[in-house]
Amino acid sequence: MNEIQRFKEEILKDYPRLSEDDSFTFSCHPGVPCFNNCCRDVNIFLTPYDIIRLKNRLGISSQEFLDRYTLLPFDKNLKYPVTLLQMSEDESKACPFVGENGCTVYEDRPWSCRMYPLGMASPREEDKAVEKEFYFLLKEDVCEGFAEKKEQTIREWLIDQGILDYNEMGEYFKDLTLHPFFEKAENLTPPKIEMFFLVCYNIDKFRRFVFDSTFLNKFEVDEEVLDKIKQSEVELLKFGYQWLRFSLFGEKTMKVRTDVLEDKKKELKMKQKLK
Repeated sequence: MNEIQRFKEEILKDYPRLSEDDSFTFSCHPGVPCFNNCCRDVNIFLTPYDIIRLKNRLGISSQEFLDRYTLLPFDKNLKYPVTLLQMSEDESKACPFVGENGCTVYEDRPWSCRMYPLGMASPREEDKAVEKEFYFLLKEDVCEGFAEKKEQTIREWLIDQGILDYNEMGEYFKDLTLHPFFEKAENLTPPKIEMFFLVCYNIDKFRRFVFDSTFLNKFEVDEEVLDKIKQSEVELLKFGYQWLRFSLFGEKTMKVRTDVLEDKKKELKMKQKLK
């Protein structure tokens, strides 16, 4: 059992389950004695949407962002690639985006930073131990924000922290990573791992894969969809998830062009004749 799975089981067993209507008392601001301490020596997993927001905030390409700010942890139990925000290499092990006055990319900070001190458990459909999604509080000794007097419901917190857009995009990624393929303990081949990484974490390179290769000569893409993915990286990412379902799992989420299918049939007939 890996560390992530152990943590999930601990949550299900020990943490009180909260709904969006439940309240909690918490506030984080420069006046709190522990301000910025939670931005050090911490594992922050980045979602595909996190990377799009951050690399655009910094004005750099997704490849440059990956090279400068991320780590790719290796764990034999991982079924697909994940990315971690790289902390500084000095003694502080601080987040590269934390400054004296707080987060320097605050408007585009990652999902996990927005959620803190809340956690969210999203059960699998077949998981009978958890009936539905719930929230829980991460009360850590280093955090003094719980001593503040500000009370809010979880729903108010989610709105105030701008989490709703992140959650919407997170659903697409969650649906992909909870695919039955992974539930059956199947492993991706190296080329499929590269494709997963390309779509999910290197959106600029995926754009080139779609528009600068023979991709559009092989697959039918509706004109409306084509316009959307040309103009929006978020729409391109959604399109990428559909492509991954086709290329990784063999689902019929993409339509091969008729002429390509005909060429394949002719090629197959020729091979059969040569046998």
